[in-house]
Amino acid sequence: MAKYIDLHPDNPQPRLIGQVVELLRGDGLIAYPTDSSYALGCRLGNKEGIDRIREIRRLSDDHHFTLVCRDFAQFGQFVHVSNAVFRLVKAATPGGYTFILPATKEVPRRLLHPRKKTVGVRIPDHVVTQALLAELAEPLLSSTLLLPDESEPMTQGWEIKETLDHALDAVIDAGECGATPTTVVDLSQDEPEILRRGTGDPSLFE
Repeated sequence: MAKYIDLHPDNPQPRLIGQVVELLRGDGLIAYPTDSSYALGCRLGNKEGIDRIREIRRLSDDHHFTLVCRDFAQFGQFVHVSNAVFRLVKAATPGGYTFILPATKEVPRRLLHPRKKTVGVRIPDHVVTQALLAELAEPLLSSTLLLPDESEPMTQGWEIKETLDHALDAVIDAGECGATPTTVVDLSQDEPEILRRGTGDPSLFE
């Protein structure tokens, strides 16, 4: 059964943040709120966690996972960013965007798009997510909590607990959470390509 952890949305309790991070470091899988919608998250090196996300969401092999990063310093360890791309991304973060970029060797091969060798990255604007990332001191490997055959992501902690109780190790509840996934922008080629329109204003990349 998944632990249900109720965090204050503006001042998340350090003791509870520590409990979540301890679960993550023990290769747990969590559902957590972000500035766009709920996401599934685990440590980058958690192979079983990645398999569990694939199973919950029934993902194909070419699905782009996302590395949710605390800041640009962390972001730059995992993707190659040119000066032009850096300026574009800097103007749009933190916020509701996921960027597809060429991965560095720090990213395990099984997380890469099989042909393009790219990975998704984002820097969220969410107090609880940022508190988790600060304590964990590494990115969270994530995927939107969108169940198979559903058109919208899950938004209520209690509902996630009821639906995925045996598939997760913890559900983090911090009050209201958005229902719109991030805007996904592919910056791996010469011109930006908007792959999904979501919470972030896509006009920045058009």
